[in-house]
Amino acid sequence: MTGSEELAGRFEEHRGHLKAVAYRMLGSLAEAEDAVQEAWLRLSRSDTDDIGNLGGWLTTVTGRICLDLLRSRAARREEPMGDAFVPDPVLRPLAQVVDPAEEVLQADSVGLALLVVLENLAPDERLTFVLHDMFAVPFDDIAPIVERSPAATRQLASRARRRVRGATPSAEPDLGRQKQVLDAFLAASRAGDFEALVAVLHPDVLLRADSGALVRGAAASKVVQGAKAVAEQALMFAPFTRGAELVLVNGSVGMVDAHGGRVHSVMGVTIVDGRITDMYILADPERLERLVVPGSAG
Repeated sequence: MTGSEELAGRFEEHRGHLKAVAYRMLGSLAEAEDAVQEAWLRLSRSDTDDIGNLGGWLTTVTGRICLDLLRSRAARREEPMGDAFVPDPVLRPLAQVVDPAEEVLQADSVGLALLVVLENLAPDERLTFVLHDMFAVPFDDIAPIVERSPAATRQLASRARRRVRGATPSAEPDLGRQKQVLDAFLAASRAGDFEALVAVLHPDVLLRADSGALVRGAAASKVVQGAKAVAEQALMFAPFTRGAELVLVNGSVGMVDAHGGRVHSVMGVTIVDGRITDMYILADPERLERLVVPGSAG
Protein backbone atom coordinates (compact mmCIF):
# COMPACT_ATOMS: atom_id res chain seq x y z
CA MET A 1 0.00 0.00 0.00
CA THR A 2 1.35 3.41 -0.99
CA GLY A 3 1.54 6.33 1.40
CA SER A 4 -1.35 8.10 -0.36
CA GLU A 5 -3.51 4.96 -0.18
CA GLU A 6 -2.76 4.62 3.52
CA LEU A 7 -3.64 8.28 4.08
CA ALA A 8 -6.89 7.86 2.14
CA GLY A 9 -7.75 4.84 4.28
CA ARG A 10 -7.11 6.78 7.48
CA PHE A 11 -9.27 9.63 6.19
CA GLU A 12 -12.15 7.27 5.42
CA GLU A 13 -12.13 6.18 9.07
CA HIS A 14 -13.10 9.76 9.97
CA ARG A 15 -15.48 10.52 7.08
CA GLY A 16 -18.69 9.72 8.98
CA HIS A 17 -17.69 11.90 11.91
CA LEU A 18 -16.68 14.77 9.64
CA LYS A 19 -19.95 14.61 7.73
CA ALA A 20 -21.83 14.73 11.05
CA VAL A 21 -19.89 17.87 12.00
CA ALA A 22 -20.46 19.52 8.63
CA TYR A 23 -24.18 18.65 8.53
CA ARG A 24 -24.74 20.25 11.93
CA MET A 25 -22.79 23.27 10.81
CA LEU A 26 -24.52 23.73 7.46
CA GLY A 27 -27.92 22.00 7.60
CA SER A 28 -27.30 20.84 4.02
CA LEU A 29 -26.30 17.30 3.11
CA ALA A 30 -24.84 18.33 -0.24
CA GLU A 31 -22.77 21.15 1.28
CA ALA A 32 -21.65 18.82 4.06
CA GLU A 33 -20.33 16.36 1.47
CA ASP A 34 -18.52 19.19 -0.30
CA ALA A 35 -16.96 20.38 2.97
CA VAL A 36 -15.71 16.89 3.80
CA GLN A 37 -14.24 16.53 0.31
CA GLU A 38 -12.47 19.86 0.75
CA ALA A 39 -11.06 18.62 4.07
CA TRP A 40 -9.63 15.60 2.22
CA LEU A 41 -8.05 17.85 -0.41
CA ARG A 42 -6.42 19.96 2.30
CA LEU A 43 -5.17 16.86 4.05
CA SER A 44 -3.72 15.43 0.85
CA ARG A 45 -1.76 18.66 0.32
CA SER A 46 -0.47 18.82 3.91
CA ASP A 47 2.63 17.47 5.59
CA THR A 48 1.07 14.74 7.71
CA ASP A 49 4.25 14.30 9.72
CA ASP A 50 3.25 17.46 11.57
CA ILE A 51 -0.24 16.13 12.43
CA GLY A 52 -0.23 14.42 15.82
CA ASN A 53 -4.00 13.86 16.16
CA LEU A 54 -5.51 13.27 12.73
CA GLY A 55 -9.11 13.17 13.95
CA GLY A 56 -8.76 16.44 15.83
CA TRP A 57 -6.95 18.08 12.90
CA LEU A 58 -9.66 17.01 10.44
CA THR A 59 -12.45 18.15 12.75
CA THR A 60 -11.03 21.65 13.13
CA VAL A 61 -10.25 21.90 9.40
CA THR A 62 -13.80 20.84 8.54
CA GLY A 63 -15.11 23.38 11.04
CA ARG A 64 -13.03 26.11 9.44
CA ILE A 65 -14.31 25.21 5.96
CA CYS A 66 -17.91 25.28 7.21
CA LEU A 67 -17.38 28.59 8.98
CA ASP A 68 -16.14 30.13 5.73
CA LEU A 69 -19.28 28.85 3.97
CA LEU A 70 -21.55 30.25 6.71
CA ARG A 71 -19.81 33.63 6.63
CA SER A 72 -20.13 33.69 2.84
CA ARG A 73 -23.87 32.95 3.15
CA ALA A 74 -24.29 35.75 5.68
CA ALA A 75 -22.34 38.23 3.54
CA ARG A 76 -24.58 37.46 0.54
CA ARG A 77 -27.69 37.43 2.76
CA GLU A 78 -28.54 33.95 1.54
CA GLU A 79 -31.15 32.89 4.05
CA PRO A 80 -32.84 30.52 1.56
CA MET A 81 -36.51 30.98 2.50
CA GLY A 82 -36.44 33.02 5.68
CA ASP A 83 -38.60 31.62 8.46
CA ALA A 84 -39.96 28.87 6.18
CA PHE A 85 -36.54 27.31 5.62
CA VAL A 86 -36.34 23.61 6.50
CA PRO A 87 -32.88 21.97 6.68
CA ASP A 88 -32.15 18.82 4.69
CA PRO A 89 -33.66 15.82 6.54
CA VAL A 90 -31.89 12.51 7.14
CA LEU A 91 -34.25 9.59 6.49
CA ARG A 92 -34.15 6.01 7.76
CA PRO A 93 -36.70 3.20 7.66
CA LEU A 94 -39.01 3.11 10.67
CA ALA A 95 -38.46 -0.64 10.84
CA GLN A 96 -34.98 0.00 12.19
CA VAL A 97 -36.40 0.99 15.57
CA VAL A 98 -37.98 -2.38 16.30
CA ASP A 99 -34.69 -3.44 17.90
CA PRO A 100 -34.03 -1.33 21.04
CA ALA A 101 -30.32 -1.47 20.26
CA GLU A 102 -31.03 0.45 17.06
CA GLU A 103 -32.75 3.18 19.06
CA VAL A 104 -29.54 3.60 21.06
CA LEU A 105 -27.53 3.92 17.86
CA GLN A 106 -29.84 6.70 16.64
CA ALA A 107 -29.94 8.51 19.97
CA ASP A 108 -27.39 11.12 18.87
CA SER A 109 -29.39 12.14 15.79
CA VAL A 110 -29.77 15.89 15.53
CA GLY A 111 -33.40 16.93 15.24
CA LEU A 112 -34.82 19.35 12.71
CA ALA A 113 -35.93 21.64 15.54
CA LEU A 114 -32.34 22.10 16.67
CA LEU A 115 -31.09 22.60 13.11
CA VAL A 116 -33.68 25.35 12.59
CA VAL A 117 -32.41 27.10 15.74
CA LEU A 118 -28.80 26.71 14.60
CA GLU A 119 -29.73 28.46 11.32
CA ASN A 120 -30.49 31.57 13.37
CA LEU A 121 -27.14 31.70 15.15
CA ALA A 122 -24.30 33.87 13.94
CA PRO A 123 -21.66 31.81 12.07
CA ASP A 124 -19.08 32.03 14.89
CA GLU A 125 -21.70 31.08 17.50
CA ARG A 126 -22.84 28.11 15.46
CA LEU A 127 -19.31 26.81 14.95
CA THR A 128 -18.43 27.17 18.62
CA PHE A 129 -21.64 25.52 19.81
CA VAL A 130 -21.40 22.62 17.35
CA LEU A 131 -17.73 21.86 17.92
CA HIS A 132 -17.75 22.26 21.70
CA ASP A 133 -21.23 21.23 22.85
CA MET A 134 -21.86 18.52 20.26
CA PHE A 135 -18.36 17.16 19.63
CA ALA A 136 -16.43 18.12 22.78
CA VAL A 137 -13.71 20.06 20.95
CA PRO A 138 -11.80 22.14 23.55
CA PHE A 139 -12.18 25.92 23.47
CA ASP A 140 -8.40 26.23 23.09
CA ASP A 141 -8.71 24.44 19.72
CA ILE A 142 -11.74 26.43 18.58
CA ALA A 143 -10.37 29.86 19.51
CA PRO A 144 -7.89 30.12 16.57
CA ILE A 145 -10.67 29.25 14.09
CA VAL A 146 -12.93 32.11 15.23
CA GLU A 147 -9.92 34.37 15.89
CA ARG A 148 -10.81 34.98 19.53
CA SER A 149 -9.29 34.20 22.89
CA PRO A 150 -10.41 30.96 24.60
CA ALA A 151 -12.35 33.06 27.14
CA ALA A 152 -14.20 34.96 24.40
CA THR A 153 -14.84 31.68 22.59
CA ARG A 154 -16.36 30.26 25.76
CA GLN A 155 -18.69 33.28 25.86
CA LEU A 156 -19.74 32.60 22.26
CA ALA A 157 -20.72 29.06 23.20
CA SER A 158 -22.57 30.23 26.30
CA ARG A 159 -24.59 32.74 24.28
CA ALA A 160 -25.45 30.11 21.66
CA ARG A 161 -26.37 27.60 24.35
CA ARG A 162 -28.87 30.00 25.93
CA ARG A 163 -30.55 30.60 22.57
CA VAL A 164 -30.73 26.89 21.82
CA ARG A 165 -32.20 26.01 25.21
CA GLY A 166 -34.76 28.78 24.94
CA ALA A 167 -35.97 27.69 21.51
CA THR A 168 -35.97 23.89 21.65
CA PRO A 169 -38.74 22.33 23.77
CA SER A 170 -38.33 19.10 25.73
CA ALA A 171 -39.83 16.84 23.09
CA GLU A 172 -41.35 13.37 23.41
CA PRO A 173 -38.39 10.92 23.26
CA ASP A 174 -40.37 7.67 22.95
CA LEU A 175 -40.61 6.56 19.33
CA GLY A 176 -43.69 4.42 20.02
CA ARG A 177 -45.62 7.40 21.38
CA GLN A 178 -44.38 9.55 18.51
CA LYS A 179 -45.78 6.97 16.10
CA GLN A 180 -49.17 6.98 17.85
CA VAL A 181 -49.45 10.75 17.38
CA LEU A 182 -48.41 10.60 13.71
CA ASP A 183 -50.81 7.71 13.07
CA ALA A 184 -53.62 9.79 14.58
CA PHE A 185 -52.63 12.79 12.46
CA LEU A 186 -52.59 10.76 9.24
CA ALA A 187 -55.88 9.02 10.05
CA ALA A 188 -57.63 12.32 10.74
CA SER A 189 -56.14 13.90 7.62
CA ARG A 190 -57.19 11.03 5.36
CA ALA A 191 -60.69 10.93 6.89
CA GLY A 192 -61.11 14.68 6.47
CA ASP A 193 -61.84 14.94 10.20
CA PHE A 194 -61.09 18.57 11.07
CA GLU A 195 -61.84 18.27 14.79
CA ALA A 196 -59.63 15.18 15.15
CA LEU A 197 -56.81 17.04 13.42
CA VAL A 198 -57.14 20.03 15.73
CA ALA A 199 -57.11 17.68 18.73
CA VAL A 200 -53.71 16.22 17.81
CA LEU A 201 -52.18 19.67 17.23
CA HIS A 202 -50.96 22.04 19.94
CA PRO A 203 -53.03 25.26 19.94
CA ASP A 204 -49.92 27.25 18.94
CA VAL A 205 -48.50 24.67 16.51
CA LEU A 206 -46.09 26.19 13.98
CA LEU A 207 -45.87 24.82 10.43
CA ARG A 208 -42.87 25.58 8.23
CA ALA A 209 -43.31 24.48 4.62
CA ASP A 210 -40.25 24.93 2.41
CA SER A 211 -41.09 24.46 -1.26
CA GLY A 212 -38.04 26.24 -2.64
CA ALA A 213 -37.89 29.47 -4.58
CA LEU A 214 -39.67 28.34 -7.75
CA VAL A 215 -42.95 26.87 -6.44
CA ARG A 216 -45.85 29.32 -6.50
CA GLY A 217 -49.53 29.32 -5.55
CA ALA A 218 -51.06 27.33 -2.71
CA ALA A 219 -48.00 25.05 -2.51
CA ALA A 220 -45.51 27.90 -2.11
CA SER A 221 -43.28 28.18 0.95
CA LYS A 222 -45.12 29.45 4.01
CA VAL A 223 -45.22 29.69 7.77
CA VAL A 224 -48.59 28.91 9.38
CA GLN A 225 -49.38 29.10 13.10
CA GLY A 226 -52.34 27.86 15.12
CA ALA A 227 -54.11 24.50 15.26
CA LYS A 228 -57.09 25.48 13.10
CA ALA A 229 -54.99 27.14 10.40
CA VAL A 230 -52.57 24.19 10.26
CA ALA A 231 -55.46 21.69 10.22
CA GLU A 232 -56.93 23.54 7.23
CA GLN A 233 -53.59 23.21 5.42
CA ALA A 234 -53.45 19.50 6.25
CA LEU A 235 -56.91 18.91 4.82
CA MET A 236 -56.14 20.96 1.71
CA PHE A 237 -53.16 18.77 0.86
CA ALA A 238 -54.52 15.45 2.18
CA PRO A 239 -55.46 14.15 -1.32
CA PHE A 240 -51.82 14.50 -2.38
CA THR A 241 -50.42 12.48 0.54
CA ARG A 242 -52.52 9.31 0.33
CA GLY A 243 -49.41 7.20 -0.18
CA ALA A 244 -47.38 8.77 2.63
CA GLU A 245 -45.36 6.40 4.83
CA LEU A 246 -43.93 6.82 8.30
CA VAL A 247 -40.13 6.90 8.45
CA LEU A 248 -37.44 8.17 10.79
CA VAL A 249 -36.70 11.81 10.05
CA ASN A 250 -33.55 12.89 11.88
CA GLY A 251 -34.08 10.18 14.48
CA SER A 252 -37.76 10.94 15.16
CA VAL A 253 -40.92 9.56 13.59
CA GLY A 254 -41.94 11.55 10.52
CA MET A 255 -43.42 11.05 7.10
CA VAL A 256 -42.30 10.75 3.48
CA ASP A 257 -44.58 10.95 0.48
CA ALA A 258 -42.87 9.12 -2.37
CA HIS A 259 -44.59 7.66 -5.42
CA GLY A 260 -44.12 7.48 -9.15
CA GLY A 261 -40.37 7.30 -8.65
CA ARG A 262 -40.23 10.71 -6.97
CA VAL A 263 -40.21 12.09 -3.45
CA HIS A 264 -42.91 14.75 -3.19
CA SER A 265 -42.48 15.83 0.42
CA VAL A 266 -40.87 14.96 3.74
CA MET A 267 -42.38 15.98 7.07
CA GLY A 268 -40.69 16.04 10.45
CA VAL A 269 -42.48 17.00 13.65
CA THR A 270 -41.86 17.94 17.26
CA ILE A 271 -44.23 16.29 19.73
CA VAL A 272 -44.71 17.52 23.29
CA ASP A 273 -47.23 15.99 25.72
CA GLY A 274 -48.95 13.99 23.00
CA ARG A 275 -49.52 16.87 20.58
CA ILE A 276 -47.62 18.24 17.60
CA THR A 277 -46.01 21.58 18.41
CA ASP A 278 -43.92 22.04 15.24
CA MET A 279 -44.13 20.69 11.70
CA TYR A 280 -41.29 20.89 9.18
CA ILE A 281 -42.22 20.09 5.59
CA LEU A 282 -39.64 19.99 2.82
CA ALA A 283 -41.29 20.07 -0.61
CA ASP A 284 -38.53 21.72 -2.64
CA PRO A 285 -38.28 19.51 -5.77
CA GLU A 286 -34.62 20.33 -6.38
CA ARG A 287 -33.50 19.42 -2.86
CA LEU A 288 -35.77 16.37 -2.64
CA GLU A 289 -34.11 14.90 -5.72
CA ARG A 290 -30.85 14.65 -3.80
CA LEU A 291 -32.31 12.88 -0.75
CA VAL A 292 -31.49 9.28 0.05
CA VAL A 293 -34.88 7.69 0.74
CA PRO A 294 -35.39 4.45 2.71
CA GLY A 295 -36.04 1.47 0.48
CA SER A 296 -39.54 0.96 1.82
CA ALA A 297 -40.70 4.34 0.56
CA GLY A 298 -41.58 4.85 -3.05
